[in-house]
Amino acid sequence: MIRHIVMWKLQDEAAGASKQKNAEKMKLILEGLRTNIEEIKDVEVGIQITEDDPDGLDVVLICDFETDLDFKMYTRNPHHKKAVDFIKKVAEKRYSVDYKMDL
Repeated sequence: MIRHIVMWKLQDEAAGASKQKNAEKMKLILEGLRTNIEEIKDVEVGIQITEDDPDGLDVVLICDFETDLDFKMYTRNPHHKKAVDFIKKVAEKRYSVDYKMDL
């Protein structure tokens, strides 16, 4: 199993909306990928609840995939690419890690 974790720091305002509104939109978009991309086994999206941490990040995505090929198919899917296009407009920084899980 492959686990894909991505975390973002969002701009205070971007794409005509506040950081909070963009975080909420990202959550909807990213959770919606599961209905459009069959290779996603599980998805979880979280929005930061601690506002007073200057080093804190704003949104986290955790996705699981059965195989390396499933993960590659996900990254090439048009729905994923559309999500990435929006996120690039509102994110300031991005951090990620992908790893194999022992089951």
